[in-house]
Amino acid sequence: MQKCENCNSPLSWSKIYKSTAWLYKSIECDNCGTKHKINLFSKCTVVALSILPLFIFFYFLSPFNNGYLNLGIGALISIVACLFAPYVVRYKEEL
Repeated sequence: MQKCENCNSPLSWSKIYKSTAWLYKSIECDNCGTKHKINLFSKCTVVALSILPLFIFFYFLSPFNNGYLNLGIGALISIVACLFAPYVVRYKEEL
């Protein structure tokens, strides 16, 4: 996970997750108060992590004849993939 660019203390998983879930809000370091903003590549990564597993499962790996069951399992896989987003997103210090 990313650390603060100013004081090198780790940013919390929950703050990063909430930031990505609610319109990519900037986050503030608990230690020094520096604000960090998500970069564009990380925004695209979060979108890919949330949508791509759903499409891959639904179009290529759907083992069930029931569309609702396939959609539900695909959504569950997407939710699990979103939980990994805080480990891959990168923030930069706001100016």
